[in-house]
Amino acid sequence: MVSIRLTFGNAVAVALLYATRHVQAQTYHLRDNFVGRSFLSGFSWETYDPSGGYVNYLDQATSLQKNLTYASEDKFVIRADSTNVVPQGARGRDSNRIVSHKTYADSVLVLDMQHMPGGCAQWPAFWTADPNNWPGGGEVDIIEGIHMQSNNLASLHTTEGCSMSPQRAQQGSSGDNNCDVKANEDAGCQTSFTDGTFGEALNGRGGGYFVMTRSASRGIAMYFWNRYDSNVPPEVKYSSDSVTPKDSWGEPQALFPTDNCDFSSHFASHNIIMNLSFCGPWASPRFNSWGCGSGKCEDYVAYNPGAFSDAYWEVNALRVYTP
Repeated sequence: MVSIRLTFGNAVAVALLYATRHVQAQTYHLRDNFVGRSFLSGFSWETYDPSGGYVNYLDQATSLQKNLTYASEDKFVIRADSTNVVPQGARGRDSNRIVSHKTYADSVLVLDMQHMPGGCAQWPAFWTADPNNWPGGGEVDIIEGIHMQSNNLASLHTTEGCSMSPQRAQQGSSGDNNCDVKANEDAGCQTSFTDGTFGEALNGRGGGYFVMTRSASRGIAMYFWNRYDSNVPPEVKYSSDSVTPKDSWGEPQALFPTDNCDFSSHFASHNIIMNLSFCGPWASPRFNSWGCGSGKCEDYVAYNPGAFSDAYWEVNALRVYTP
């Protein structure tokens, strides 16, 4: 085992170097502003589940008819069924997986989220990828977690040749640092956000603002402010024609720089994806260890519809800015 030791001065220098490389005064201009009913025309409802969950994704018409998709002038909600026992032989509990029609490369995504799923057996995610070229086109998980998790987990998934240094200028904590999907059972390179950034813990803070900046030359940074944080930048909190990520935003929760990863070759233009799955290869094996009961994850999902009354995404706005 190789031991890496940094003096305090060197550690500070490394942190400043990473921060300087990413936070530069580049302005991005509003390209798409998804609010309320505009999600219905800007996204498709995909029924295929690529992740092996115990879930039955619905098309848009069926989801609207079952009131599992709701859109008003200023609110957008997608939720799981919380009324019915899952029929024998069904794919799983009814839910939603939406994918943007447009794709984006260098960009700033601003998600103003009021509420998210979170609880036993749930596996919600907000992410970007090229579904037709995975893993060749890369994947960026902005919000993801399972069960009663209270720390958001951000990660990148790529082909071989992309990794991250464990020492990065971020508020969160580095996990696995090899982004290659063939390493570490496709865990990707990860950063765990600080507490209160996911699930029920986040909902208790009124939701908040997630921001991802993506640049082929500087990498990816992810920021979070809870709804009542007095430090939320005005251009994040309110709809703006342009945004300029800057040092005053503070240290990002997660930073994935380009030092050991050529973003141009590992990341294609991405669709934006939001979904809510259940169980699957990540959540099922950990169902009991998270204190969710002694039975099977799939049985819990099938026979306890009332457990999913709060299993929904409520979005105030999703804004996409490009150079």
